[in-house]
Amino acid sequence: MITEKQKMLAGQYYDPSDAELTELRYQARLATEKFNRTSAHQREERAEIIKSLFGSTGNSLHIESTFNCDYGGNIHVGENFYANFNCVILDVAEVRIGDNCFIAPQVGIYTATHPLDPIQRVNGIEYGKAITIGDNCWIGGHATINPGVTLGNNVVVASGAVVTKSFADNVVIGGNPAKVIKKIPLSM
Repeated sequence: MITEKQKMLAGQYYDPSDAELTELRYQARLATEKFNRTSAHQREERAEIIKSLFGSTGNSLHIESTFNCDYGGNIHVGENFYANFNCVILDVAEVRIGDNCFIAPQVGIYTATHPLDPIQRVNGIEYGKAITIGDNCWIGGHATINPGVTLGNNVVVASGAVVTKSFADNVVIGGNPAKVIKKIPLSM
């Protein structure tokens, strides 16, 4: 029999009130609560909390408080990752972020979504769509990355953008909904 967690990770409708999922979210809340209470002087301890919470990380990462997520274990970040104040990652599906990525303050990365049908939605079921962010990306302040989005390498997301669809490499995107503002020429 397939578990609610397996359904969730497969992008199927699942019941978030399932006991296993409730416990996993509780453990993530405890870890982020501990992280958010640690002093900026405790850089190594802060990094270790995040490394134990996330599914995988590079060696070099820095996240400012406050940080919040649903599960943590579905978040994978590459080398040289930085997230500024008040980052929220709802990771009911996998979130993969490449190397050398920088996230500005108040960014939301949301894999969680709900049925459009109001009867299904009221019954409490939900589902998720994975998000992938390539290498060398910069996500501007107050940007929102919606479920199912893939961003290529070297993408810059303007402050306040609402990203509802995927974009290829080497572009600056912005607006609501986000669109290409310009292409980024690569220096030789």
